[in-house]
Amino acid sequence: MLSSKLIGAPPKTLGELFNHSVQFSIGKANSARALAYNLSHSFEISPILLNGGMNDCLELLDDSLVQLTNVVNRQIRTPSPSSSHDVQTWLSAALTNQVTCLKSLENYRFKIEKGVMDATVRDLSYFISNSLNLYMSSNQNYHEAKKSSISITGGRRRLMSDGFPSWVSAAERRLLRASIGEIEASAVVAKDGSGTHETIGEALALAASLAGGGGRTVVHVKAGTYHENLNIPTDQNNLMLVGDGKGQTVIVGDRSNGGGWTTFRSATFAAMGDGFIARDITFVNSAGPANYQAVALRVGSDKSVIFRCSILGYQDTLYTYSKRQFYRETDIYGTIDFIFGNSAVVFQNCNIYVRKPLSGQSNFITAQGRNSPDENTGISIHNCKIAAASDLQPVQSKVATYLGRPWFQHSRTVIMQSYLDDLIHPAGWAPWPGSSTFGKLYYGEYMNKGPGASISGRVKWPGYHASLTSADAQSFTVAGFIAGHLWLPSTGVSFDSGLLG
Repeated sequence: MLSSKLIGAPPKTLGELFNHSVQFSIGKANSARALAYNLSHSFEISPILLNGGMNDCLELLDDSLVQLTNVVNRQIRTPSPSSSHDVQTWLSAALTNQVTCLKSLENYRFKIEKGVMDATVRDLSYFISNSLNLYMSSNQNYHEAKKSSISITGGRRRLMSDGFPSWVSAAERRLLRASIGEIEASAVVAKDGSGTHETIGEALALAASLAGGGGRTVVHVKAGTYHENLNIPTDQNNLMLVGDGKGQTVIVGDRSNGGGWTTFRSATFAAMGDGFIARDITFVNSAGPANYQAVALRVGSDKSVIFRCSILGYQDTLYTYSKRQFYRETDIYGTIDFIFGNSAVVFQNCNIYVRKPLSGQSNFITAQGRNSPDENTGISIHNCKIAAASDLQPVQSKVATYLGRPWFQHSRTVIMQSYLDDLIHPAGWAPWPGSSTFGKLYYGEYMNKGPGASISGRVKWPGYHASLTSADAQSFTVAGFIAGHLWLPSTGVSFDSGLLG
C-alpha cells in the first residue's frame, strides 16, 4: 500500500489513494525515463547491439507515460462502462513495459548503469502494480461491466455477424473487406517504382506526418519482397497496412538474439501505435531456429486487428506484446513459444502451424506472460486449426509438441472449439524450466476436436481446467475477453453469439 507520507494529505477513499498512486507513478516514470535517456546517450560509441537494452527501456518508458496519462485523463472524464476495462488495459500495459525493460537489461554490458536502471525500474513497477491493485479493489464499475457483458442474450456474448469485434467501425470493416481497387491509400509502395514510394519505411514516414488529423491513414504495399525492419511508434495511431495477399506482399527481417538483438528489438515489424490494422501481408523473420528468439511481428497496439496475414518464424515468431488485439484468418508458423506476450488477444479462424525445431528440442505453441492476477491479459484461441507444418510432418512422432507453457506464474491461455491435430502431446501443457507451482496459472480447453484434443492424458495441475463450462468459455470470446461491445457504439450490424453453435 502506498504510504501517505509520499503523497501528502492522507486520502479518504481507495479511489483517492488510486489517483495519488497513479500521479506518483507518473513522477517515477518521468525520472526513470530521464535516467534511461542519459544512460543511453552516455557513451560516444554506443551501437544498438551494445546499448539495445537501455534503448528498449527508453521506448518502453515513453509508452508507459502515455498509458499512465491515459488513465489520468479517463479518470477526469465521466466514467463509462468501458472505462474500467480501458484503465485496466493501460495499467497492465504499463506494468508489462517494466517487466520487458528488466528482461532487456539482463545482457546489458555496462554493469553499473545496468544496476542503477534495474533498481529504478523495479521501484516504478511496484507503484504501477500498486495502482492496478488499488483500481481493481476500488472500482465497482469494472465488476458491473463484467456482469453486463455476461447478461447479453441470456449469458452469451455476441459478435458482429462478420466476425469482427464491435470496436472495428463500419468504415474499417469496409476497408478490411474491400478490394484493392476500392481502397483510397495515402501512400502506395511498389518496388518497381509504380507507386508513390519504393520502400515501406518511406511510406510510413509520410503516414506519420499525416497522423495528426485523427483519421485513418492507409498504406498500400504492392506485391514484392521487402527487406526492412519497421516500427510504428506509440504516437502514430490509426495506421492501416494493406498488402496484395499472403505470400504476395512479404516483409522480411533477420534480427535475432543470436545476432545480438534483444527479443523486443528483433521484430521485423513492430506496431505500438493504437488502432493498427494489417491485411493481406506476410511477415517473416528469416534468422532460423539456430539463432534463438527472433520475432517476425510484435504488436503493442490497443484495439489492433491482424486480418488474412501470414506470420513466419521459429522461436518467438509472434509477440502479442500488450493491450487488446484480434487476429482473424491468419496463419502463424513457429517452433518454441511462437505465440507469446502479455496482451489480451483473441485468435479466430486462424491456422497455427508447428514447424520442425532443432534436434533435441520440443515445441511449445504459446507462452503467455501474465504477471499479476489484476491484469486483464491472456491468449484465447477460438475456432482455429493447430497442425504440423510440412517440414515437421515427417518427424513429428519424434518431436514433443505442447499447447503452451507458463512464461509467468499467472499465465492464462484458453483453447476452445478448435481442431487439434495428432501432433499434440497427450499431456497438452508443459512447465516452464524451473517452475514447480501451477496453482496461479489459468489454462483451459473447451469443446475442441481432432486427434490431439483428448483430455484424458492432460496435466493434473490445479490451474488447469480440462473441460471449461460454457459460462467460463464465454469469458474468452471476442466480446467477452476484450470487451469489444463496450468500447465503441454499435455500428448497426447484427450480432452472433460468441461461441459456435
